[in-house]
Amino acid sequence: MSKILFVMTGADHWTLADGTKHPTGFWAEEAVAPYEAFTAAGHEVVVATPGGVEPTVDQGSLAPEFNGGPEGAEKVASALASLSALRHPVRLEDVRIDDYDAVFYPGGHGPMEDLAVNADSGRLLVAALKSGKPLAVVCHGPAALLAAVDEGGTNAFAGYRVAAFSNVEETQAGLAEKAKWLLETRLTEAGVDVRVSEPWAPYVVVDRNLVTGQNPASSAPLAAEVLKKLA
Repeated sequence: MSKILFVMTGADHWTLADGTKHPTGFWAEEAVAPYEAFTAAGHEVVVATPGGVEPTVDQGSLAPEFNGGPEGAEKVASALASLSALRHPVRLEDVRIDDYDAVFYPGGHGPMEDLAVNADSGRLLVAALKSGKPLAVVCHGPAALLAAVDEGGTNAFAGYRVAAFSNVEETQAGLAEKAKWLLETRLTEAGVDVRVSEPWAPYVVVDRNLVTGQNPASSAPLAAEVLKKLA
């Protein structure tokens, strides 16, 4: 059995360009699908957030239209309610990479607010990358990579192939024009080799020990790739 760390946003909003706070948090499917896959395979999941706050789910991610209808929405909500690790997170500030076998960052717009500028998360990502242990990040989770800067001021993920929520998807979701910055653009500016596929279709990129997914639909395929690495 492996011990997998879920690093999750502690934010319940995303500050837009005009200063308004867009309610958000983590995206349900991006936590539920990997959690179910990992625990079904016999692994343990520990959740960490900045300050050890209980993570907030983006209520939009529980809507039927994002879960294949009412039945799918009920299934995700039920799974989320049973995910006890979410209610007992450890403090991200206290996490040591040596205590875990893999690290996973789900998305939602929350990471754009806090993990993108969180130095503790940035140090953990650098350590995870150097460790060779599986490191998985999905959708808006790659915003956290922006804080992973090495001693020389270079982004630790520069040159890595990374899938992330695309500018096209952000535009289609209706938030691109309201955002302070766009994830695909900012990662590219940091030297990350961002790879994008069709909007909303599953897309996973594996580069060395780094496994990344573009959007919510990529969560389950991403988890499958992590399980291969842990086998």
